[in-house]
Amino acid sequence: MTTPAKSDKDRVVIFDTTLRDGEQCPGATMTHEEKLEVAELLDTMGVDIIEAGFPIASEGDFAAVHEIAKRSKNAVICGLSRAAPKDIDRCAEAIKPAKRNRIHTFLSTSPVHMKYKLQKEPHEVYEMVIAQVTRARSHTDNVEWSAEDGTRTEFDFLCRCVEAAIKAGATTINIPDTVGYATPSEFGDLIAGINAHVPSIDQAVISVHGHNDLGLAVANFLEAVKNGARQLECTINGIGERAGNASLEELVMALHVRRSYFNPFLGRPAESSEPLTGVRTEEITKTSRLVSNLTGMAVQPNKAIVGANAFAHESGIHQDGVLKNRLTYEIIDARTVGLADNRISLGKLSGRSAFRARLEDLGYSLERDDLDDAFARFKELADRKREISDRDLEAIVSEQVQQQSEARFLLRGVQVSCGTGLRPTATVTLETSDGAELTEAAIGTGPVDAVCQALNRLARVP
Repeated sequence: MTTPAKSDKDRVVIFDTTLRDGEQCPGATMTHEEKLEVAELLDTMGVDIIEAGFPIASEGDFAAVHEIAKRSKNAVICGLSRAAPKDIDRCAEAIKPAKRNRIHTFLSTSPVHMKYKLQKEPHEVYEMVIAQVTRARSHTDNVEWSAEDGTRTEFDFLCRCVEAAIKAGATTINIPDTVGYATPSEFGDLIAGINAHVPSIDQAVISVHGHNDLGLAVANFLEAVKNGARQLECTINGIGERAGNASLEELVMALHVRRSYFNPFLGRPAESSEPLTGVRTEEITKTSRLVSNLTGMAVQPNKAIVGANAFAHESGIHQDGVLKNRLTYEIIDARTVGLADNRISLGKLSGRSAFRARLEDLGYSLERDDLDDAFARFKELADRKREISDRDLEAIVSEQVQQQSEARFLLRGVQVSCGTGLRPTATVTLETSDGAELTEAAIGTGPVDAVCQALNRLARVP
C-alpha cells in the first residue's frame, strides 16, 4: 500500500502515457532497454506520473513496468488494467516495487461500447465499476478509474459511475475522449457538469485523456483545466493510437506561456509566477528527440514546440524583427525548451539584415557596396537552392574577395605522375600578370601534396 501524491487544486498534474498509449502507435514499439531509457528521462524532467505499460498484455510489458517501478526516483509509476480481477492483480504485482505506485483501471460506459464491445447492460457495467475499483484498492490506495469513451456516454449514467468509483476508493477519475470526438466547449461543459453533479467529486482529482482525431486534443484539455480538470494524460510528441494523443510539450508550454491567463482558473492571482506544472521545460527537446529516435516516429517540421521549424525564421520581415527584438515574432525563448537558440534559416525570402547577421557570425564584415554585391549573389543562389548553408555563404564571400583583387597568376597547366613503384610528382605552370610563364616540379607524399609543393615553390619565385 502506498500513499498517492497529493494533488493541490492550484496546480496541474502531468500524467505521461508515452510508454503505454504512445507505444500503441503502429511501428512505435520499443525494446525493454529503450523503455527504461525513456522512463528515466521522463522521471528527470519532472513528470508527475508515468504510465509505464499494460502488464497483462505480455511478459515483456510486465517486465518493463516492474523494472521501471524499481528504478523510479520521483514519479508515481502507474500500470493499466482492464476490469478483470486477473488484470488488476497482475498490474499490482508489476508496480509493487515503486516508491509510489498507482493502478489505472478502466471500463467502457458509452452505449455503443456497452452494446457491441462489452455486450452488457448498464446496470451490469455499474456493478463492474464498483468491483474493479474495490479490487484495485485492495492493492494500493492510489487508484485511478477511467470511463472509456466518456465523451459519448450518457451524462446521468456517467455521473452515477463516477460517484460509484469514488465511493469504492478511486482517488482519480479520468474522463477520456477516447475517439477524439469532442470539441473544446463540449469537453469543458462535460467537466464542469461532472464537478456540479457528482456529490463526492471533491474527494478525487479529475483527469482527462484524449485523442487527436479532429486535431482538438490540446484545445480540449486546456478547456478542461479551466473547468476543474487537474490531471492531463498526454504523450511526448503526441504519439499514440490513430491520430495520437494530446501532446505533452504543447500542453506544458501553453500553461507556461499563458500562465497569467490560466492562473485565475486555478485560484491564483493572475500575476503569480509559480509554474502550473512540475515539468522542467528545458528537458523537452531532448526527450522529444529521444522518443522520436527510439520509435522511428519523425516529428513533422512544423510541429509546435519541438518541430525543426518551431523556432526558425526565413521571412525577411520576421528575421529583421527577431534580430532587433525576439518578442516581435517569438512568444517562447528557444532556450526554455532546451535549445541553444532560435534559428535564422536563410532562403529566398530572407532579408539583408539576416544575411549580414549570419556573415558576422561567421566572422565576415563587408562594406556596404561589397555587402550589396554579395547579397545579390545570395539571392540569385537562393532562387535555385532551397536553403543556403554556411559553406554557401563562405563561397559567396570568397568569390567577392577574389573579384576585388587583381589576379597575380593564371594557371596554365598541371601535370601529375604517380603509380606503383613511382614517387608522386607534379609539374605546375603559371602565367604572371606581365605575361611571363613560370614552371616548377615537386615530389610529394601523394599527387595532391605534390601539386601543393610545386605551388609553394612558385610562390617563392621573385
